[in-house]
Amino acid sequence: MSEETFTQRVYDVVASIPRGKVITYGEAACRAGSPRAARAVGNVMNKNPDTERVPCHRVICSDGSVGGYAFGTSKKVALLRKEGVEIIDGKVHPEYLV
Repeated sequence: MSEETFTQRVYDVVASIPRGKVITYGEAACRAGSPRAARAVGNVMNKNPDTERVPCHRVICSDGSVGGYAFGTSKKVALLRKEGVEIIDGKVHPEYLV
């Protein structure tokens, strides 16, 4: 399985996350066919060239924290809140998980 193939699968998974919903890095890895590759999903998201098609701000940590974002965590939080995602004490409420 090539890195390009994994990357494309991750992009496809993330592109399918509806507005106002989130998914964990681990769940994105599972849906991309590599359940132990949560960190690799983070690396793929950090290099995402098309944030319009692949809304990487919708991928969060398994503990509910928003995690990193290439444009800064505060930008990620602002994008999520703009979509109606509730964030309390730095964590996304579980009801927003896909």
